[in-house]
Amino acid sequence: MIIFRYITREVLASTLAVTAVLMLIITSARLIKYLSDAAAGKLEAGAVLLVLFYRMPGFLELLLPLGLFLGILLAYGRLCLDSEMVVLRATGFSDHRLLRYAYGPSVFIGLLVMLLSLWLTPLGLQKAEQLLAAQDARSELELVTPGRFLSQSSGQVTYAEAVAGDQLKQVFLSRRGDDGRPNILIAEAAERRLFPEAQQRFLVLLNGYRYDGRPGEKEITRIRYSEYGVQLEEPELAAEIREIDAKPTAMLLASDNVRDRAALHWRFALPALVLVVALLAVPLSYTNPRQGRFAKLIPSILLYLLYMAFLTTARSNVESGASPLQLWSVHLLFLGVAVNLLYLGDYWRRAYGFLISLWRRVFNKAIA
Repeated sequence: MIIFRYITREVLASTLAVTAVLMLIITSARLIKYLSDAAAGKLEAGAVLLVLFYRMPGFLELLLPLGLFLGILLAYGRLCLDSEMVVLRATGFSDHRLLRYAYGPSVFIGLLVMLLSLWLTPLGLQKAEQLLAAQDARSELELVTPGRFLSQSSGQVTYAEAVAGDQLKQVFLSRRGDDGRPNILIAEAAERRLFPEAQQRFLVLLNGYRYDGRPGEKEITRIRYSEYGVQLEEPELAAEIREIDAKPTAMLLASDNVRDRAALHWRFALPALVLVVALLAVPLSYTNPRQGRFAKLIPSILLYLLYMAFLTTARSNVESGASPLQLWSVHLLFLGVAVNLLYLGDYWRRAYGFLISLWRRVFNKAIA
């Protein structure tokens, strides 16, 4: 029991460290994207961290299997490097017993990934979609960033020197009129007004000028106004679930849609991925102390990436109408690889050592 706790602590500590580093990289990249959207006025500054928080379960469900895989490699590799594995085997610990000990933290991580994939990730994605839809539905007044030109899909360009409460100050607005001629509006201030009787919203410009004319023509009309209203587009506040991954698991279970069924099988495939990679990591972690702790790290990562590439390809095929068995056949394939490594481990370790020594001889001759 002491050895089990010791190995579990080592594996979980390595898994936590690796997952934390990977999570920091992923969230940093996503945070940069959201900050650029906030700087462009597409996203409120206060919503950046909230959207990132809602997306974290989706990141974790993909990073935890990789973190566990690398955690077992590093933890068991350290045991081999420090000759602790030799002592354990000398006291009667077989490879199968060490494998069972590795499955203690693996089952815990698998249950956590299942919780994330079946509940927390769809819930977080749904909340994020609703928040982003509310951001998309904001009016022009809320989108304007002081000191920046805001270009919209309708061709309208808006600029405000400053924002004071519910008013924009020193406003510039360029748009096309009904006759196709460009209109330029300049005003001291602008505010949003709602007319309940017509259920319409207007951006009302105060104390300014309107210039009408075509580029290259001498005729330009200037009109002074005290108030000038520009109708705002009505926002679509209904936040639909646009991503299949954001649908609740209960909704996927009740659906006959091919893509929904593929997403459902993918959610159950992730916990199975955890158990298979744990089985793969244990024989791959056995290293010769003279080879170093990271001797098998790069080949093992390449094997994991190949595993994930097969899984994502199988999911795409299932979404296109293939049988869901194609997704589970990938798990069976790599389960067979893991069993092969476990029972033919000595043969593969000798073959791997021969390839490494052959590569070193060729390299030494090339540089000689």
